[in-house]
Amino acid sequence: MNGIYLDYAATTPMDPEVIDVVAKAMQEDFGNASSLYKLGRASKQKVEGVRRLIAETLNAKVDDIIITSGGTESNDSAILQTVNRLKEKGNHLISTEAEHSSVYQTMRHLERQGMEVTYLAFDEEGHINFDELKAAIRPDTILVSIMAGNNEVGSLQDIQAIGDLLHERDIFFHTDTVQTYLNVPLDVEALHIDALSMSAHKIYGPKGIGFMYYRNATADYAPYVKGGNQENKKRAGTEALPLIIGMGKAIEKQYNNMAGHQAHLNEMREYFLAGAKERGIELQINGPKTSELAHVLNVYWPNHQSDQVLIKLDLRDAYLSAGSACTAGSLEPSRVLVSMYGEDSPRVAQSLRISFGEPTTTEEIDQILDIFESIK
Repeated sequence: MNGIYLDYAATTPMDPEVIDVVAKAMQEDFGNASSLYKLGRASKQKVEGVRRLIAETLNAKVDDIIITSGGTESNDSAILQTVNRLKEKGNHLISTEAEHSSVYQTMRHLERQGMEVTYLAFDEEGHINFDELKAAIRPDTILVSIMAGNNEVGSLQDIQAIGDLLHERDIFFHTDTVQTYLNVPLDVEALHIDALSMSAHKIYGPKGIGFMYYRNATADYAPYVKGGNQENKKRAGTEALPLIIGMGKAIEKQYNNMAGHQAHLNEMREYFLAGAKERGIELQINGPKTSELAHVLNVYWPNHQSDQVLIKLDLRDAYLSAGSACTAGSLEPSRVLVSMYGEDSPRVAQSLRISFGEPTTTEEIDQILDIFESIK
């Protein structure tokens, strides 16, 4: 990789072993997994092998895993299909002001369709107020969608407490786990999660592939993409077998090295913060002061406009971000930072997101801090 890349929350480079299995599948596993002859059956077996692996990582039932194009489709379809199924029971949804756009914009769409949505705020460490969640629940609340881990500030919500509460109230619980999956252990039974999403390109897998977990999918999930009978009649379209196999390899590697991966990410985070302090670079953490999602660190750099800093970094082949990749190029302020600090806070326009990955080295961090020093 040319340059210094510290934007792993936006996307990760494909692992070389993943690239190898994808290339091999493109050459050898071209059979349509819906075909009845031997070549198709072999492809189908590989799809189901990945599905079983995913289920194992979540303590989920195999039939509740639906392979999708990624996090956006999973979030969008899980919410829309649940609302469509339960709308006779109620008209009220709960989410947060700081969700990923694939959840937030879906909620706004549903508001235009006549649903009522309560948006919970984040506090200055990026967490919801649990008492506010309890107070927001109404007799007609049918779904709560709260992300497990925030993609901009790295905060983790108390998914156990949220899941327990909603399970007691018999309210459907959806959570965006695109940043959390295989960075934090997830057990859908213990946590009472009813639906979650994942995108393979966040864990060194291919882009354009991911999955959704949906509790009791066989009975409760109606197809969002209609057509053929693929994905156990839950999502039409010929299976993208090379991408699915690549996702499986990425999951396998990450699942088997969760502890080591997290240790490395925490080491890189602490090295960056210590190095900045030693050099007199006055950064303040936005969000949790101690590591929660280890790979995401959002910092306020007073008197440094984030867009100008990013341009200067780009000219030096150094790549960070000022927020979610899905809002890149937008002049709108980060909804996450606005929720946490208010729209008039200087943090909204003077903050950077540094996100670490498996390939990150101390040498890269020293180089990025050298550049920070040169522009401070």
